[in-house]
Order: sequence, then structure tokens, then C-alpha cells
Amino acid sequence: MKQLPELLCPAGSPEALDAAIDGGADAVYFGGSSFNARMNAKNFGGDALRSAVLRAHAFGVKVYLTLNTLVTDRELPAFLEAARDAANAGVDALIVADLGGAAEVHHAMPSLELHASTQMSGHSVQMGKQLATLGFSRMVVARETSLENLKTLVQQSPIEIEYFAHGALCVSHSGQCLFSSLVGGRSGNRGECAQPCRLPYACNGCKGKADGYPLSLKDLSLAEHIPTLIDTGVASLKIEGRMKSPEYVYAVASVFRRLLDERRCATQEEITRLSQAFSRSGFTDGYFTAHVGHSMLGVRSAEDKSQSRALTPYTGLQRKIPLTLCATVLENQPISLSLSDGARSVTVYGEVPQAAINAPLTFDVVERNLKKFGGTAYQVEDFTLNLGKNLMLPLSRLNDLRRRALLALEEQATTPVKQYPPIDLVKPSAKSQERTSLRSARFYHAGQLTKQARAYFDRIYLPLWEHKAGVEGVVLPPVIFDADTARVAERLQAAKQSGARYALVGNLGHLPLALQADLIPVGDFRLNVTNGSSVRKLSELGFEEILLSPELTLPQIRDVGGNTAAIVYGRIPLMLLEKCVGKEIADCNTCQQNKLCLQDRRGVRFPVLREWEHRSVVYNSLPTCMSDRAQELKRYSVTAQHFLFSTETPSEVDRVIEAFRNGTALDRPVRRI
Repeated sequence: MKQLPELLCPAGSPEALDAAIDGGADAVYFGGSSFNARMNAKNFGGDALRSAVLRAHAFGVKVYLTLNTLVTDRELPAFLEAARDAANAGVDALIVADLGGAAEVHHAMPSLELHASTQMSGHSVQMGKQLATLGFSRMVVARETSLENLKTLVQQSPIEIEYFAHGALCVSHSGQCLFSSLVGGRSGNRGECAQPCRLPYACNGCKGKADGYPLSLKDLSLAEHIPTLIDTGVASLKIEGRMKSPEYVYAVASVFRRLLDERRCATQEEITRLSQAFSRSGFTDGYFTAHVGHSMLGVRSAEDKSQSRALTPYTGLQRKIPLTLCATVLENQPISLSLSDGARSVTVYGEVPQAAINAPLTFDVVERNLKKFGGTAYQVEDFTLNLGKNLMLPLSRLNDLRRRALLALEEQATTPVKQYPPIDLVKPSAKSQERTSLRSARFYHAGQLTKQARAYFDRIYLPLWEHKAGVEGVVLPPVIFDADTARVAERLQAAKQSGARYALVGNLGHLPLALQADLIPVGDFRLNVTNGSSVRKLSELGFEEILLSPELTLPQIRDVGGNTAAIVYGRIPLMLLEKCVGKEIADCNTCQQNKLCLQDRRGVRFPVLREWEHRSVVYNSLPTCMSDRAQELKRYSVTAQHFLFSTETPSEVDRVIEAFRNGTALDRPVRRI
């Protein structure tokens, strides 16, 4: 019989932590006071973090702390200090999204477990293998991973696989959404997502199927697939919801706990209970079953909200840890108190009692004071007292003895914590500071390649499925599930034979594909590189050059250093969608001709272009353009410059090149770095 996967539940507040424990969680995850992807949750910092770890560990519940945001160079010291504080508080693992931050943590604290956040876009066996070499013990895989791909991952990955089983779905692949950041100034990669996907959009070519919300997905629920999930051997099933109420956490955790223990699918009554806790027009299992379509769309209706408000309020931790208590109060010897929870035992001592003058201690008085565990996770079930006659002791001494005994027991309830000293950053080598001068460009299709473009750019990239002979660079698809690896490898070999030398790689798990094809790997912006430590680690892995995150400012780009480049022109991709927008809300003809466009409530239009395998990419309404800022780029050492052509016609491509040659502004609105 397969071992049950861990039930991992959210704890966005102390109350939600208690609700997760009550509901039967095997492990919880929550954020500290900084660097976590849900900065608007209550979170835990300082003494509250240590208390939360002790409370969870007392019930045998593991604690994973989320340090899952991107980090700039100037933030790295504070990031490492937060990691050290978490380790010293006794957390069981850190959930990390920043490659450089993870590398620094692993170098300083190699025994601390690291889990790769879903923000790292892990979706393949090769990603698991790469992460294993970097010190990770677990990968939180993309929500878009189907059952068949999940089976392959679990069977072949050298590290544990964690899989989302319930909760909100981002319409974009995690770690690949810049919509909130570049349009609204609130970065999802920094824990501040404004959820633009939940807003209404009009779209040309729509058939009315989307009801105005073409990017809003129903919540995920795999409660009807529990036996199948157990059979895969997946290590952990994750419930989303650090921003959710304690009532939600308890309801979902308790349902999944029962389903796992009984190894069965949810009944309709249990699905209704989950829906009442929180839903957006019901649930979807579309990614898991590989039925990706219109039925996955959903919004939070008035009825959904009404059901959630009607939930029974969570009144606090009801689950208690049974204790055996044995006390001795005898003359001429220090009083003693022994506590045991069945697995651990402690004994503490107090002062010697005095002879009573007129009010000796009674059995009932001593018992009542030593059994006062109200408001804690404990309850005395077996009480033994050896009490001498005519003895006196202030009741405050009994209460102090009880408190010290409980503290000692809780300290034993967690693995002894190694205390780490302050961490210093790894010093960069001189070579890592080199930045080349290079103009590179990617084009959406070969028809945009003008004579002027071929003369102006030092290196040109085309998507792998659009590659033409004589073009030296290919762009790997942003998502390559294990089932697709062989086809991609075959096309890479063909591209190599037709003259390709470089591969633009946007996922760490895709690096082996480029190397096996004998192509020089260049890191794409999808790697979310925001600091020099990430650059150094990627260089060690074999990347020749790194294209930095479009979220960085010019001073931050300067700070990164290394052989890096910045996007100085182009519409930045805002969302990478597993579902094809053209197919599901317009029509295939609209999709194939790349005529689809989403329009928000202000009338701003966002082009949607087709990606490999019917995926869609939503692009920014405005192109980034620094054509008239040459001196500013030079001042911040942006000598390697990258251009991204998407919707441009050949004549528009040439106008962009002329603007950069002449140092003039484009005759249309643009976005600046």
C-alpha cells in the first residue's frame, strides 16, 4: 500500500495555524515578516515565529517558511538574515523562489532543507535534477502539470514532488506573470500581486463565452481524485490559501484529512462543504485531467460570498495533547513536576516547601493549580501527586513550576536547532563582473526579419518552431513538459544543423536540452534574474550570458553586473497561459492570425499571441523603449542590449532600429526602464 502524501496547509495568521492543526495538517507553510509572496497576510516574525514553530511541532506538524520572492543585490543581506532567523527558530524547510538567494543560503547553511517554490516554474524531471545539484530537496511543481506528467515527475525526479490539490489558480504559469508589476506597479514576484486576471476584459473575436472575465479561473480542487493522487506516490499535497480565513483553512484541511486517511474520493456533500468554504462558480480539475478549456473559467459570485459568510466561526484550537503529570511536594526536598506527552518527558524542580502555620496545602488546591493548561495545546489526562502533610508554598510557585515544565516539554518537542551565526555573501570573482557589448533581438516570426535588422543586430533569435537556416539563435518554448521533451530535442538538433549556435533558455530544466544539442545557452528573462548571485550560479551551470528581469530598474541592473543584458525595446510578455485564449474565447482563425487583443475597463489593449502547443502569451499594451536614452543606458552600464519584436510589421521594425541609431524617441507612447 502506497504511503499517504503529506497534507500541507496554509497558515496566514496565528488563528489559521491553529485551524490547520485542528484540521489535521501534517505540515503548514507561512511567511515571515519579509520576502514572502503573500505580504498582505498577517505572517509571523520575531518571537511570533518561534512560538508558531513550537506550537506546530508540539502536535508533530512540520513548518515550512516562505522566502519566495525575488531579491535584489541590496536586499540579499536582509534576505540571508531572514533565512538565518528562520533556521534558528527551528523551521523544517524554506520555500525559496530566488536562485541566487537559495545559493547563498545553501552555501551558509547546507543542512537546512530548501524547497523550490512554484515561482521557479518547475515542471520537468530535468528541473528536478538541476535543483538537486543546487541543494533543493523538494520541488513545488507547476499547477498546470497533468496527471501523466506528474507520474513521470514522481517516478524520475531525484527530489520530492509537491503538488497543488486545492485552492486558487493563477491563469498564468507561476513565476511567469508580470501583469501586476509592469502595469500596476505591484509585483507578483515580490508578494504584491493586484490580481488583474480577476478583472473583466473585452476581446475582439469573442463569442460571448467568456462573460467578460476571460482570465479568471475557477479554484482548483482534486478532492475527487484522492486515490489516484496517492497512487502516484507524490510526497506532498498542498492547499493554497495564506490569505484565506481560519474557517476556510479548517474546512478544507479537515475534508482532505479524512479523504486521505480513508483513501477515497470526496462525496457530493464534501464537495459542497469545500464550495461553501470558498469557490469561484465551482471548481476545476482541468489541468490535472488535461481537459483545458472554457469550463475552467469562473468568478466569485454573490452566492459564493454569501455561502462563505455563513461558515461557522472558528473559535480556536480544540485539539489537545494529552499529558501525564506527576508532582511531588514533600518536606525537606525541592518540589518536582514531571510532564510527559507519551513521546517525551521532562522534570523540573522548585523550592523546598515550608511547614504550614495555619493553611496547609491540600490535594485539591495543588491539583487545580498544576492542571491549569487552559489556552494551551495541552490537557492533563493522568494526574499523580505525592503530597506531604502540613506543608506551605505560595501558589505562584506552583504556577511557575507548571509554566517551566511546559516550556521544557515544548523545547523537547522540536528537533534541537542549530544556531547559525550571521551570514556573509559569497564574494564574486573578477570574471563574474564582466559585461559584454552586444545587440541581440528576438523576432516572433521570420517575416519580421528585414535587411536592416540583419545588419544592425549582432545576434538574432527566432522561436524554435519558426527557426530558419542562417539564423544563429533559437528561443526554446517557455514550457516543455516531459511528454514533449523528445520533440523539442529533435527540433533543436535540426536547428543546430541549419546554423543555430545559441539557445535562449527560459527555464533551468531546459538547460540540458540546449547543451545536448551543442548549443550555447543564454539565459532568458523568464529565469527572473534580479541579483549577481543568480548570475554567478547560472554561469557556473553553463550559461554564457543572462538576460535580466524586466522588473529591474536601471540602478538595480547596474548593481547586478556580470555578463548580463537588459531589454531596451519591446512589448514585455505579461502572462504565459497554458490555455489558448484564441481557441477558448475567440476562434482558431483569430488565434492563428494573431489578431486577438484583450481590452481592459480603461480601453487599454493588450495583444495576445499564440505560443507553441496552443498556449497564449499576453503582451504589454506599451513597448519598453530606450532609443533616446543612450547616455542613461551608458551611465548604468547597459552595454548588452536586447530587443523583443512581437506585433511589429517589418516597416515598424526598421523604424525602431532607426530610432536607436539616431538616438530619437518613437512617435508613440512607450514605457521606460
